[in-house]
Amino acid sequence: MWSVDPRTGKQREQVAVEATAEEVDRVVRAAHAARGSLADRAVRAALLRTAADLLDEARDQLVEAADAETALGPARLTGELARTTYQLRAFAAIVDEGAFLDVRIDHADATQTPPWPDLRRYKLPLGVVAVYAASNFPLAFSVPGGDTASALAAGCPVVVKAHPDHPATSEVAASALRRAAERVGVSADVIAVVHGFDAGLELVKHPLIAAAGFTGSVRGGRALHDAAASRPVPIPFHGELGSLNPVVVTEAAAAERGDQIGAGLAGSMTLGVGQFCTKPGFVLAPAGPAGDGLLKSLTDAVSNTDAGVLLDHRMRDNFVAGIKERVELEDVAAPVTPGSGGEHTVSAGFLTVPARRLAEGGPHDVLLEECFGPVTVVARYESDDEISAVLGRLPGNLTATVHLSAAEGEGTEGRAGELISELTPLAGRVLVNGWPTGVAVAPAQHHGGPYPATTSTSTSVGGTAIERWLRPVAYQDTPAALLPPELRDENPLELPRRINGVLEQRG
Repeated sequence: MWSVDPRTGKQREQVAVEATAEEVDRVVRAAHAARGSLADRAVRAALLRTAADLLDEARDQLVEAADAETALGPARLTGELARTTYQLRAFAAIVDEGAFLDVRIDHADATQTPPWPDLRRYKLPLGVVAVYAASNFPLAFSVPGGDTASALAAGCPVVVKAHPDHPATSEVAASALRRAAERVGVSADVIAVVHGFDAGLELVKHPLIAAAGFTGSVRGGRALHDAAASRPVPIPFHGELGSLNPVVVTEAAAAERGDQIGAGLAGSMTLGVGQFCTKPGFVLAPAGPAGDGLLKSLTDAVSNTDAGVLLDHRMRDNFVAGIKERVELEDVAAPVTPGSGGEHTVSAGFLTVPARRLAEGGPHDVLLEECFGPVTVVARYESDDEISAVLGRLPGNLTATVHLSAAEGEGTEGRAGELISELTPLAGRVLVNGWPTGVAVAPAQHHGGPYPATTSTSTSVGGTAIERWLRPVAYQDTPAALLPPELRDENPLELPRRINGVLEQRG
C-alpha cells in the first residue's frame, strides 16, 4: 500500500502491504480472543481517554501525514483531530454513566394478566466489529473515529479496513490506539488495521465478525451490505452511503435575504472542496426576481472560490465526468461552470435547471444523484406544487434544509409547517435557516437517514451511536447469585435502572 500525494499524483512511500485472507483471519481471531479484556467498564473508559491523550500527543505527526495524503490542509485537520479526541472522551463519559446498558428490572407480579415472572434485561456487546474507514475524514470517520470509539465503548474489539487514500495516517492512528490499550492493561489486539480491497471483503465475510460500520460510496457500501446479509449468519451492517442533502428556499426567504442565502450556500457546498457527506448538493429556489437575486449572490461567491485538490485523482476524474454528463442535458445551464481546474485540481461551480424537468423524470434524474465535489444543482420552481413534485422523487438523505423568512419562521404566514412535514420523511436531520455541513458531536445528534443515505436507522455520530454494537438479553427467574452484577437488586455498579417501569432515583 502506497501513500500518494493528491496534489501531484505521485507516490510518497510504501506504508504497508495488502493483507491476505490468512492475515485477516489471524487478526480477527486475535481480536475475538481479546474481547474479554474490554469487559470492565472502568477499563474501557480509561482506554478511550488514554487513546485521546495519545492522539493529541501525536498531533503534529498525524496532521502532517493526513495533509500529505488528503490535501485537506493543517487547519481543517487540526480541527478534525480535536473532534476525534472529543468523541473518544465523550464515549468514555457515556461508559462511566452506564445508561447505555438500559438496565430494566421487572419483579415478579402475580396480579398481572398473565402473571409476570421476574425479568431482568440489559445490553451486551455484539463481538468483533469491522470498521471501513472513510476517505474524506481521515481521522473522525476512520481508524480512531466514531465507529471505532463507539464500538470500543460498547466493549467490542475493532478491526479497521484502512482507506487506501490515507494508509500512513491510518498506521499512525492505529499505533496510538494500540499503545493506549497496552497502557491501561488491555490487549493491543482489541484494535487492529488491515489494508487492501480483498481484505475488506474477507473481513465482512469472516465468521467471527459480529457487525460492521461503513462510510463511503453507494456502490461500495451496497456490495458490502449485500455480502453481510448473504453470510450463513447475517450480521448488522451500518453503512453511510451517499446523500444529496436537499435545500428548499421559500420565495419569501429569497426576497428577504437572498444575498445571505446565496453566500451561505456557496460556503457550504465548497467547504472541503465539496467533499463533505452533508454538502447541500441540490437546492429548490424560486424562479423570478427573488430567486435571481439569490443566484447572483451565489455566482459572485462561487466565482471567487479557488480551485482545489480532491482526495485522489480517481475522484477528480469522476467529478469531471459527472459534470460533463450533467451540463449536456437539455435546459441545464452553468452560471459558473464546475470541472477541471488544472491537472490536479477542480474548480467549483453550480448548475441550474427548471424544476419541472425533475418532476418529469427521465435523463434529468442524474441531477438527483450525489456528485462528489464542489458543485450543487439549483432547480428553479414556479409553484408550491413543483416543490412537492420534486421532493416526492428524492431518495433518502442525511439532511434536509428549509430556508424561511422571519414571518414564516414564526408560523404567521406561508407553508413552513407543510414544508417541514414534506422534508422529514426524506432525512435523518432537518434544518431550518442553516447549512448541513458540520455535524455536532452532541447527545441529541442523529447522523443517518433513509436509504441510500444509510442502511440502518441508527446514527454514526452522537452518544446513541453506541447502540449499534449492543444486543439486549433478558434473564427470567434467575437466582440472584447467578445474575450479572448489572442486574442484581443491590445495584453494586450503581447503574441507572428502571424498576417495574419507573426510573430509579439515585443518591
